[in-house]
Amino acid sequence: MSKIRQQRTAEQLRVVLSELFLRELSDPRLHGITITKLDIDRELEHADIYVSALGDESRKPDVMAALGSAEGFLRRELASRIRLRKVPQLHFHWDPSLAHIQEVESILDNLDIPPADDEQSE
Repeated sequence: MSKIRQQRTAEQLRVVLSELFLRELSDPRLHGITITKLDIDRELEHADIYVSALGDESRKPDVMAALGSAEGFLRRELASRIRLRKVPQLHFHWDPSLAHIQEVESILDNLDIPPADDEQSE
């Protein structure tokens, strides 16, 4: 499997899954979910999908439970929308990177750095 085909397939999966999240899933626990990253193995058998609820870490258990129950529906929809010999197994993971970004921004905002005194450096 070429790396280019692997990347194209991952992008196709990401686009279709994003569309399904927006339009097809009626579970209220999945509203506002974003796919931050999608990796697929070389054999196109397993897809690791990283999701986030726009920085709302408190929703993680509900979102992961909802994704687990929606996996069969999502695979069926992928099979009907993408031409693949076999639809990959979907493995959902919570993406903590948005929480890390917010934490770093909070730390930087709370730093007490005195302004540079230009007269002392001359």
